[in-house]
Amino acid sequence: MSTEIRRKKSLIIERLNKRLLGEAEMDCPKPAVDLELNTKNRNKSIKADHIKYGPLNVDEPGDYWEKLASHWDTTEEAAKKSLCGNCVAFDISQRMLDCMPGPVSDEDGELGYCWMHHFKCHSARTCYTWAKGGPITDDSVSYEWQEKNQDK
Repeated sequence: MSTEIRRKKSLIIERLNKRLLGEAEMDCPKPAVDLELNTKNRNKSIKADHIKYGPLNVDEPGDYWEKLASHWDTTEEAAKKSLCGNCVAFDISQRMLDCMPGPVSDEDGELGYCWMHHFKCHSARTCYTWAKGGPITDDSVSYEWQEKNQDK
């Protein structure tokens, strides 16, 4: 039996045990499983002047990093270190990875969930609202963020 199958079986057993013990588990955030809503939220985050999620293509960023550095009044080098992948709102907990539709990593980084702007985002990108302190890796912390964002 493959490691992935064992992991999934273990996760299913853990979820069933939680339900039997009355420890309700939260569903995935809607944008993580609803492509239309995810795309709407992501596109709003790209266009919003106070967010500016990007760069669109991490391999060809154009002047994105230069503009971000200017916005933050810092160097491009410093701006390039402030990524979704180390943002306080970037969720890559196991429970969130289980919400993703398929493979979540590539040569540039990995896909996670942004609790600030409510869409699946890539670790190699960033935005104007980046905040130090991430990523979220514990399921319990992920659930806390979801509880705080129930009305979003």
